[in-house]
Amino acid sequence: MNMEKTKLELIVGVFVLIGLVCLSYLSIKLGKLEVIGGHLYHVDAEFDTVSGLRPGATIEIAGVEVGRVKAIRLNTDRAVATFAINDSIKLYDDTIASVKTRGIIGEKFVSLSPGGGGDELKPGGKIRDTESGLDLEELVSQYVHGKVK
Repeated sequence: MNMEKTKLELIVGVFVLIGLVCLSYLSIKLGKLEVIGGHLYHVDAEFDTVSGLRPGATIEIAGVEVGRVKAIRLNTDRAVATFAINDSIKLYDDTIASVKTRGIIGEKFVSLSPGGGGDELKPGGKIRDTESGLDLEELVSQYVHGKVK
């Protein structure tokens, strides 16, 4: 009787351990945490507005994830976003960064058009050409108040 109880407790323990491992994995993947990643370099981009963009948002080139938004801060009256880019990706000083919205839910991400006609962008460099995202709330407000042309 005692042996069966021990065996049952061992089986339950193994399943609990497997469950915790799965939960940890999903938390890391869904939480977009960078536990193990490649080598990254940082560049800044200045936007008129980054409404809805959050640190941890993806940065994509042609729909392929190449980095994450590391931080967002205010510089006078403009938003400065710091990007952590995989070092295997080469960006140039004519790169264009655009804030885009994905799907109906409205998750914001940054789409990069890497250019190629200029000099290579160095770590700590700045993307000069940016496009702020479409702010749906502002458009609705303008429509309601009759300011849409």
